Amino acid sequence: MKTFAHSARLTALIVLLTIFVFNASLTAAAPQNLPAVSDKHIHQRGSYLNSKHQFESTKAGHVAFLGGSITEMNGYRPMVMEFLEKTFPETRFQFTNAGISSTCSNTGAFRTSRDVLSQGPVDLFFVEFAVNDDQDAGHTETAAIRGMEGVIAQIRRHNPNADIVMVHFVNPSMLETIQNQKKPLSSSSHEQVARHYQVSTIDLASEVARLIEAKQLTWEQFGGTHPAPFGNAICAAMIEKLLTNAWQESGEPVKHPVPAKSLDPHSFTRGHLIDVKHAKLDSGWTIAVPKWDNIPGSKRSRFTSIPMLTADAAGAELELDFEGTALGVYIVAGPDAGILEVSIDGGPFQPYDLYHHYSKGLHYPRSVVFNSELKPGKHQAKIRVSEKTSSKGHAARIMSFVGN
Repeated sequence: MKTFAHSARLTALIVLLTIFVFNASLTAAAPQNLPAVSDKHIHQRGSYLNSKHQFESTKAGHVAFLGGSITEMNGYRPMVMEFLEKTFPETRFQFTNAGISSTCSNTGAFRTSRDVLSQGPVDLFFVEFAVNDDQDAGHTETAAIRGMEGVIAQIRRHNPNADIVMVHFVNPSMLETIQNQKKPLSSSSHEQVARHYQVSTIDLASEVARLIEAKQLTWEQFGGTHPAPFGNAICAAMIEKLLTNAWQESGEPVKHPVPAKSLDPHSFTRGHLIDVKHAKLDSGWTIAVPKWDNIPGSKRSRFTSIPMLTADAAGAELELDFEGTALGVYIVAGPDAGILEVSIDGGPFQPYDLYHHYSKGLHYPRSVVFNSELKPGKHQAKIRVSEKTSSKGHAARIMSFVGN
């Protein structure tokens, strides 16, 4: 018995030591000696009393994060989550991670309902798409506004009390633009939306440029386009400063003001996904999970079990009846991505290349918008796979149609 008791005590001691060492390693990995962030690039707009009231009075709250890989990764998002849990220790939070790598603000607008609003009204919402609108989508100012405005308008329509924080991350080309005393197209377009809806912004991109110029930070320390813990901690510190200041105000919760008009009348404020089962298929199309083992190119696991509307040969045709002002497709485009030719309401067929510059070795998720300025009402589209291609094949793998 003594031997057993001794062994049990020894085992318990080993477990305690293991926990201590593990916790110590976590503490050691936490970013230290962060540079002090300035107020210059924290743009507070509107009130944040709604989220504060919700968290304190109901002891519950829904906090959602929408964006690309910077949101999906374990970066600024879990740091902000930890800050919220420490600030409101009695509150039970529901956290939604709606980050999907490579996706832009347009795709974000189309999937806001499915990935965010389906989880319930949002009390505090964080959104970032500046980097992906720049380097992935290469959006024009118009496209960047239509996507971001679509997201913000849908969140606020679903819950007029929703508090929102928009974050502008940074890549090397955007940093160079700022260092040349200019504004990156994507973040400046999103900033227009933020001003229109009185949404606060965290201009991390400009703050990183400021810190580098002041020799308080290097790009290597920041960690690159997908920031290291040190870089993400700078972003989290800016968000913490914004919210801490905002929550010092007092008053009753009120609905956020709604602009009389959209910034762009064609923004995706009614963006949504359209099930591929609504298409009328002619020859050459199937709806099934692709046989990925037989298809060259790397794949991301989140997409490999999704049934897709697929064609891999020129000439395949389909028809789709839809309602609204826009139509496009949400696809994965790999090394064999083809070209779709689209006719809406009997108009001439127009080509839309599905291949992307990241498609060379990856089945890349993207939205391709055919037309976003249709008259409201019912429409019919005819879609066919073109004989032409700029890739190694004619494949179309459609996860959803998109509309507005």
